[in-house]
Amino acid sequence: MIMMFSDTLFRLWESLTFWRYPQPALPRMRLKPGRGDQNALMVQFFTWEATHPQLSWWRHFEAEVPNLAAMGVTQVWLPPPNKAMRKQGQGYDAYDLWDLGEFYQKGTIATRWGTKEELVRAIAAANAHGIDVLIDAVLNHKLGADRPEKFMATPVDPNNRLKDIGPPKEIEGWTAFDFDGRAEKYSSFKWTYEHFTGLDWDHRTRTKGIYRITSEKHEGWSKWVDSENGNYDYLLGIDIDHRHPDVRKDLLAWGNWVLQTTGGAGFRFDAIKHMDRRFLLHFIKHVRETLGRDDLFSVVEYWSEELELIKPYIRVFEGLVAFFDVPLHYNFHNASKAGSRYDLRRILDGSILKFRPGDAVTFVDNHDTQIGQTLESWVGDNFKLQAYAIILLYGQGQPCVFYGDLYPNEECYDPQVSDGLKRLMEARKNFAYGDRSDYFHDANCIGFVRKGNSARPGCAVLISNAESPKEDTAQHTIRMNVGSANAHTTYVAYLGSSPSSVVVQADAHGWASFTCPPGGLQVWVREDTFSR
Repeated sequence: MIMMFSDTLFRLWESLTFWRYPQPALPRMRLKPGRGDQNALMVQFFTWEATHPQLSWWRHFEAEVPNLAAMGVTQVWLPPPNKAMRKQGQGYDAYDLWDLGEFYQKGTIATRWGTKEELVRAIAAANAHGIDVLIDAVLNHKLGADRPEKFMATPVDPNNRLKDIGPPKEIEGWTAFDFDGRAEKYSSFKWTYEHFTGLDWDHRTRTKGIYRITSEKHEGWSKWVDSENGNYDYLLGIDIDHRHPDVRKDLLAWGNWVLQTTGGAGFRFDAIKHMDRRFLLHFIKHVRETLGRDDLFSVVEYWSEELELIKPYIRVFEGLVAFFDVPLHYNFHNASKAGSRYDLRRILDGSILKFRPGDAVTFVDNHDTQIGQTLESWVGDNFKLQAYAIILLYGQGQPCVFYGDLYPNEECYDPQVSDGLKRLMEARKNFAYGDRSDYFHDANCIGFVRKGNSARPGCAVLISNAESPKEDTAQHTIRMNVGSANAHTTYVAYLGSSPSSVVVQADAHGWASFTCPPGGLQVWVREDTFSR
């Protein structure tokens, strides 16, 4: 009861202290190397089971760099580069952050993705082509300890981690990390149970559960985490205590080192609802200050479809991080499930994009939402391209394209989606500029216009989720204004396998009637800027 009361007081203090919203993050962060009016664009360059038949993943990325640059990509989010607990571990099962595929540990030198040398070379190639690379930082937990230790711990209720369900007892946990294969290169820090808050396995009794490590040196769960399940400090593996001074020193040093060593330009932070947010904020400020990167790009994963739960995190991070727009992803997922029953006029409701576009990194799907994953919420092919049209062409937020939708793979690839996605990426690069006007008037067909600017043309976009009728000639029509600068101009359809025979003429005031097929989408561009 005392712990619950204390936790409540901390949250009340935080809400009173951070009641104002900071300036939006994206306008103050580096979205692409250099300057210019090219639309910034991120690609997540992996799926959950990503492999290449001939190349290491880092070599595959290096080979694709010129193609990515040609598609207008300015940022790439790579998978965690650190040594995992398993030879084929994705890196989220983090063993040694300081081993990027350089030392023989866990039965291998290379990580699942390749060697440190290959990673550094691939990032250098990306930088040479005007692409920044984001390092996926897994700072919440560790796995794959080198030996077990005995210590006192208290079992807690998995559904309420503030409720003890038994007395403290001695258990045996895999909590000692010696990193003998690295032989103290880069860091001499060795982890023991003193550096963690909890774990989920008592090796002595072979019992699974959630245990809070208990000793005079331990402070219990961090209070500066999400309140789901009472306190969501513990997620999986061996949970890191970010309050321990030696832990903080090692992780802060790693943050500087990993960017300097690899050539990375910023971070994607995994599972932040489970991390001490005070430490994470300090980590970001530390890297910015010590490396002189005041525009350091940072995006965080706070997984919730409820915007109200994300809002406090937006406030406390002082405009130094952007947030993946998970609520918008769920809107897309729900729209694909509901089909024509979904009201497209509500597609942006409850999203970060609508609430704080300058803090939103928008996405359609990622490695966690794939079918079969724990956060499975796949956006069906019936709405996949419509969703991508929104994040790529709407003109707000920083869009992130998923490798699984773009490149052939055995998990989630659809060639029609890939072809359409490439065209939408081209449309973003070449046409999606200028002020926007929305025409969200019909439940099953919405539109918006980008009016262009002095240097770049605009476009008109129509999106439908209506059921396709038997008549092939059926079309949605929305009358939209493309701006006075585009008066008396002719528009043609950009999507499709052949040039459209239908043209649309804007009148003297810039008004024109645009069409798209039911259940589909269309992008209209000025004929004088169009080429195939």
